[in-house]
Amino acid sequence: MSDEETSRYVRLRVELVVEVLDEGEVTKAALRRLAADPELPRSERDQAEGAVTEDTAEALAYLVDPFDLVSEVPGVELQQASWSSERIDYDPDSPEWDIDGEDGEDDEDEEDGIG
Repeated sequence: MSDEETSRYVRLRVELVVEVLDEGEVTKAALRRLAADPELPRSERDQAEGAVTEDTAEALAYLVDPFDLVSEVPGVELQQASWSSERIDYDPDSPEWDIDGEDGEDDEDEEDGIG
């Protein structure tokens, strides 16, 4: 394909596994960010505060912003983003957690034109 035929849009997939060392600090940071958001309506703020207080994974998802990942990258503009978080059982020695993604799932999707 020539440069004119290729899309200028790129899907960047990032999967992170983090260890939460201090749930209280994560929750406090999320609550501070909520309090500092002047555009968040009160009803949404109340709901978000409840969610981040009850679930550290929700607090972390509120703190991690995909825009922050690419905002300083020259020549790109974020068009769409979605992300989520969940508590998981993590065993770094398990083949399920192969960081190279050689579990076969993504490769099959890409071959089928899905990825």
